[in-house]
Amino acid sequence: MNNLVFSDAISRIAPSPTVAMTQKARELRAAGRDVIALSVGEPDFDTPPHVAEAAIAAIRAGDTRYTAIDGTPALKAAIAAKFQRDNGLTYNDNEVAATPGGKFLIFAAFMATLNAGDEVIIPAPYWVSYPAIPQLMGAEAIIAPTTADDGFILKPDALEAAITPRTKWLVLNSPGNPTGAVYSHDDLAALAAVLRRHPHVWILSDDIYEHIVFDTPFATIAAVAPDLKDRTLIVHGASKAYAMTGWRLGFGAGPAPLITAMRKLASQSTTNPCSVSQAACRAALQGDHLFLDDWRSSYRRRRDLVVNSLNAIPGFECQTPQGAFYVYPSCAGLIGRRHEGQVLQTDLDVAEAILSAQAVATVPGTAFGMSPFLRLSYATDDASLTEALSRIGQFVEGLTD
Repeated sequence: MNNLVFSDAISRIAPSPTVAMTQKARELRAAGRDVIALSVGEPDFDTPPHVAEAAIAAIRAGDTRYTAIDGTPALKAAIAAKFQRDNGLTYNDNEVAATPGGKFLIFAAFMATLNAGDEVIIPAPYWVSYPAIPQLMGAEAIIAPTTADDGFILKPDALEAAITPRTKWLVLNSPGNPTGAVYSHDDLAALAAVLRRHPHVWILSDDIYEHIVFDTPFATIAAVAPDLKDRTLIVHGASKAYAMTGWRLGFGAGPAPLITAMRKLASQSTTNPCSVSQAACRAALQGDHLFLDDWRSSYRRRRDLVVNSLNAIPGFECQTPQGAFYVYPSCAGLIGRRHEGQVLQTDLDVAEAILSAQAVATVPGTAFGMSPFLRLSYATDDASLTEALSRIGQFVEGLTD
């Protein structure tokens, strides 16, 4: 083991900060602390019964063998029907794929297209894996800034300034993690006008929170700008909308040559997604979606509880997100204050101090490329949220100047 030399690629990335903070929470809980974890992006609802029953039926029917690498014909037909029904987008069988989780879709797309020196434009704040995955391939993550005043939405001039001849991809995530920002039809149309001037730039549209939107209708760039569809990959999955995080079933759609290249990569890595999860995902896509109305109502109520409570705590400033199940409050008012004699110099200091003092796990904004902020997930029950916010308030009350 002492002679093992690790690759340059693995040295370019760090473990996921969200996973790291969640692990710290688990360790405190194992030590007997009453920890409330607002650090993980996972619905607290159970997988819908009809979806679980479809998986059980698949097991009993013996559907437990290898499938086609990018999904069964039945699942791929359900995926194509979803995009037609929900987004008005038509895809052929060879333009859709299922994978073991949505993250692998991103990994496969970047692995299939990026070379050392290529660039991927990523608006900040960003989901932690967006820059890490291209960095594995020796590509460069170009961070395009957004502002809280603009609702964390990438503006056309910022996109234009970030594009170079080496740009290969633009990543768009709406509704967004960590901010809950939702790109409107007009927002996407303005970005499309820039992208038309740069035909070498492809678009990765991560739409996995599509069904968790509140006041701004969902839009996806391939539908807003159909002329860009042939250089757009839509990343989606069952995890967020259907509370199926552990089932590890992602799906997406894009140009056939790209899907073919991604399938080649899967053939030498993951092979097919779990056959039972595929049956469950098919049931989720084809079944009754009325339960989503109740879930959205719960998320909206929780969002309002968290936003209002945070804005009542001195030192925090929290915008109202339009989708997903996160808030991204500024904690700038806490920087420079002292906790147990130690100066809080960064949002990481704030997050770690809140976890240590009050057993509430959050994720610092540094993990998402914009500080000083915290990300809190409100995908948990009202009582836990109320208690967590009370503890955060107590933490701030105990700070000194």
